[in-house]
Amino acid sequence: MQSENNKPVYLQSLADIEKLPGGPQEKLYSADRAEILAGWTTDVYFLKTREILRHLQLDRTPVVAEVFAGRPGVLAGVSEVKALLAHTGAEVWALPEGEEFAAREVIMRISGPYDDFGLYETALLGMLASSSGWATAARQCKQAAGNARVICFGARHVHPAVAPVMERAAVIGGADGASCILGARHLGLEPAGTVPHAVFLVVGDTVEVARAYHAVMPAGTPLVVLVDTFKDEAEEALRVASALPGLLQAIRLDTPGERGGVTPGLVREVRARLDQAGFGSVQILVSGGLTPERIAALREAGAAAFGVGSYISGAPAIDMTMDLKVVNGKPVAKRGRIPGITPTDRLVRLI
Repeated sequence: MQSENNKPVYLQSLADIEKLPGGPQEKLYSADRAEILAGWTTDVYFLKTREILRHLQLDRTPVVAEVFAGRPGVLAGVSEVKALLAHTGAEVWALPEGEEFAAREVIMRISGPYDDFGLYETALLGMLASSSGWATAARQCKQAAGNARVICFGARHVHPAVAPVMERAAVIGGADGASCILGARHLGLEPAGTVPHAVFLVVGDTVEVARAYHAVMPAGTPLVVLVDTFKDEAEEALRVASALPGLLQAIRLDTPGERGGVTPGLVREVRARLDQAGFGSVQILVSGGLTPERIAALREAGAAAFGVGSYISGAPAIDMTMDLKVVNGKPVAKRGRIPGITPTDRLVRLI
């Protein structure tokens, strides 16, 4: 359902659902910003709640709601919730993004007339749940990496509509950079990454690609070259380093699983051969199926940077729950929960 200015109309009743676009369409199925703000991505029972409360003239009832997490993690997604609720008039307190939280700890509190923000429960919980899951996985990788850099390479594993959200959450969690252009730009960062195997296969020679990379990329762009496309990784690393003395900053190992992947033994050999040939300043970047356990072992073997994809992008969402704890000034709770505001001094005013 669109208004005259072609913007989605905010959902007010169940009758509005029949006016929404449906059925087969040649479109991208992700919701855009306007559709999310209009309430189109909510669970239908929140729209039914709106109808009931308006019928009973209770829709303006002041309430306090709290959001808590089902398991420990690192909080992300708060800035999106702020944007989601900015127009509602609700008051919001939350843990800062990047903070760690415990299981069942209150991470957000919302106060105002229920009708002002109740329709957005689905969306805000999803924002917090997914982003916190990605941020938590990134924190685990960064802790395993220590001083080594961790770059999020996960955009290819998720729907493009959420790739920037995922990579932003990864940086909030501790990743040092992101390859997704929009995700990096949302954080004011330059997107990080080298080039794929495709360019080497088209050109046919790793050294030729390396020279072209140095010639074409903007001044100051780190020269990092994949060395596992055609030859033995150690041999190719030495070829590239010798062809561009003093210019090569790092080689990247992304050996496929069909050949055993990147192992600590491979990293040790490449590191030793580079050192013996006088290329001790050339670092080793590793990517491909990395987990915190593999990162720790590869770092010990000599890797200095890691490109992490599916471990971050495939991280499970952290279940988030929103409960009403005060209604009309009276402490309330469903059975099994404690009525009233949960004591905490960790929340800060968001809006």
